[in-house]
Amino acid sequence: MKKFLSLALVAILAVVLAACGKGGDDKKITVGASPSPHAEILEKAKPLLKDKGYDLQIKTINDYTTPNKLLDKGEIDANYFQHTPYLNTEKKDKHYKIESAGDVHLEPMAVYSKKYKSLKDLPKGATVYVSNNPAEEGRFIKFFQDAGLVKVKKGVKIEDAKFSDIVENKKDIKFNNKQSAEYLPKIYQNQKADAVIINSNFAIDQKLSPRKDSIALEKSEDNPYANLIAVKEGHKDDKKVKALMEVLQSKEIKDYINKKYDGAVVPAK
Repeated sequence: MKKFLSLALVAILAVVLAACGKGGDDKKITVGASPSPHAEILEKAKPLLKDKGYDLQIKTINDYTTPNKLLDKGEIDANYFQHTPYLNTEKKDKHYKIESAGDVHLEPMAVYSKKYKSLKDLPKGATVYVSNNPAEEGRFIKFFQDAGLVKVKKGVKIEDAKFSDIVENKKDIKFNNKQSAEYLPKIYQNQKADAVIINSNFAIDQKLSPRKDSIALEKSEDNPYANLIAVKEGHKDDKKVKALMEVLQSKEIKDYINKKYDGAVVPAK
């Protein structure tokens, strides 16, 4: 009987200690984020969260595959690098149990060229380099649809469109999607393409201004590609996640984004 009581006390003590440990961790928020602008925005949020009693830890990750793996495994509390179409694709393809806690900012994507001044200047058979992110094919296509150069199948929403949905291509434009997004600035700098579509975070890293250096800039109105904070399913209402979102969606952070990035990054609406 004493043996059973001892085992029971050990079990209770283990639960209490685990709970105490968890309580301590509740004041720490670990977020995996792209270097720019995500980690920069989080650095600005750090003292604001400290005022709320939370210690924000930032884990910088410079690719689009690792952050969701770490989040799904519970190795970080949240990540900040992706938009809703990408998150939905990752969940569908990899069965991740993660969800959005809310939008923070939009990075208007842009087209860059060292050879031509507009999309309409592109020659017949031009090669346009884009990332190998299937969730953004419709986003790439929209630049050329808006310029009147391509059309997609009837009934296909542009945000859902794939390259295979293009039914009219006036200049026979070739989309090269064999490389990861982080390598596209190098392709642009090496002049290996007629044009390159680059995500704003990687453009900023290379001192490119989407507003000044591009030949076409994505519109921010009615744009589904706002970057969000992702968390494990069932945790978006956790106190520390709510505190994180309150800060990231605050006027202080919005003002910081508008001032620092001059239109290359804009607060989510």
